Amino acid sequence: MGSKVRMTIMVGDYDITRPILDGTVQPQGVDLTVLTAPSPPRHWRMLKHREFDAAELSMGSYVTRRGRGEDDLVAIPVFPHRRFRHGYVFASARSDIRRPSDLSGAAIGIRSWQTTAGVWLRGILGEHHGLALDQVRWVAQDSEDVPLDLPPGVHVDRVPAGRTITEMCVEGELAGLIYPEIPGPIRRNEGTIRRVFHNPKSAEQEYYRTTGIFPIMHTVAIRAELLAAHPWIARNLFDAFQEAKRLAYERMEDPRTVSLAWLRALIEEERALLGRDPWEYGLSDRNRRTLERFLGYAGEQGMVGRDVTVDGLFYPSTLETPPRSV
Repeated sequence: MGSKVRMTIMVGDYDITRPILDGTVQPQGVDLTVLTAPSPPRHWRMLKHREFDAAELSMGSYVTRRGRGEDDLVAIPVFPHRRFRHGYVFASARSDIRRPSDLSGAAIGIRSWQTTAGVWLRGILGEHHGLALDQVRWVAQDSEDVPLDLPPGVHVDRVPAGRTITEMCVEGELAGLIYPEIPGPIRRNEGTIRRVFHNPKSAEQEYYRTTGIFPIMHTVAIRAELLAAHPWIARNLFDAFQEAKRLAYERMEDPRTVSLAWLRALIEEERALLGRDPWEYGLSDRNRRTLERFLGYAGEQGMVGRDVTVDGLFYPSTLETPPRSV
């Protein structure tokens, strides 16, 4: 390969990415400059301004771009962020919402339509709890990272100037929220907003038992012109993320590394349900099933057409990846 290719990447600071952030793991043939930032500014900087050679991206925004035929960013099947989402459906204490089915016909706040957490939750609520997208008054906090065409009958209003959807939910102007993070009033236990799923962990575990899906939130995308010049980068970067995750799992086996009294019990509980590698990369059968469900939800929500496939999301050399021990 000759001299190393210089490139920049921005990713989240997680245990499974930290070996890349601190330089313990480096992709072969690459002189990598690693930056980190929270999700919203990271996604915005990459999607709007292409500030980096590669970045961890919202799966919702990425598939929306692919659905529009934009191919200047190409993902590898690395999924550094997943999250079950039943615990991120909220209701105003002033509302009559007591169960997920009560959200139909209500006014609900969201971060934006294409936020990945929202895509998953609208899909899950529709498929399993009877939520009809066109029977809700949607109010978004933020503008969309990528322009999109909403399904017939679905309308999304922007929050009024100077207001937030959290404030509107507290005051009862919005009956509920579907949000990717925990709102401040919940964190502060103010009693003004409550969760719709009363036992979200139990609901999420039952969802996994039923579907086998651990929702994927983010992927990693690389600038297409860099891949055109150096196609081997895709596989080498994939391998680096694999190795970083392996080291994180290895570190987690030592109970001294995390200040939780029952860490081992939590690990064993999770493995009993999710297996030894819940954050698996590559296009395994489980990951394909998860991504196909997400694309189905994204299609129902006006974000992609039928011509977008799981294989079409990722760089060809990373579609088939050898198994790795974890």
